[in-house]
Amino acid sequence: MLNRKTAAMMLAGVVALAPLSPLHAEELRQLHVTGEASMDVAPDQAVITLGVRAQAEEAGAAMEQVSVQMNEVMTSLADSGIAGEDMQTQQISMHPVWSQIRRDGREERTITGFEASNLLLVTLHDIDAMGGVLDDVLRAGANEFRGLSFSYSERDAAQDGLRTQAVEDAIHKARQLAEATGMALGPVREIRDGGPQGGAPMMAMEMARSADMPISPGSVNLRHSVSVTFDILEPSGPN
Repeated sequence: MLNRKTAAMMLAGVVALAPLSPLHAEELRQLHVTGEASMDVAPDQAVITLGVRAQAEEAGAAMEQVSVQMNEVMTSLADSGIAGEDMQTQQISMHPVWSQIRRDGREERTITGFEASNLLLVTLHDIDAMGGVLDDVLRAGANEFRGLSFSYSERDAAQDGLRTQAVEDAIHKARQLAEATGMALGPVREIRDGGPQGGAPMMAMEMARSADMPISPGSVNLRHSVSVTFDILEPSGPN
């Protein structure tokens, strides 16, 4: 006679080998789709990275020259209406300048000076005034320009709308696919937010003096995607 432990093990084996019930099998029929949404918006602000770089025989002299010129640049920006919170120091650096010199008939690599630099991140909320602002900072002493990018200040609100549209797109695709295969679309099992995409193209440019730099911001493309998993069910027959 089987003891209780042996009987329990045999019963567990029977359950494990038993075929899935029709309901369970139907729950395994799933449909995975990706919903997408996008829009083009006119950028309303720009971020530029500019700076001052100078060389001198002594490190202190190089840094002092950079500091003086950067103060003039920041004063020029303030005079153009740029608020203090829209100016942020990004990097201050100092490194030796190496040169090849001939000594005792041999070429030697030696330090002949120092180079200092100061980079400033500036946010401009008036794109139309950008050309004049850049020209002013060039006159004030800026001699380095690391890049320009455009952005949209209401991006978060726009992405909220795109997220909803992406979900609606996923539902539309799933319903179409289910109907095409003679199935009925069931409930949502899982949603994964793909997150926002696109938004701030960076353009690298050389710093050059001009009367008034022409600036063309173009448009910013915002995108959002979601991945949604649905159950698909056998269509219910007539009553």
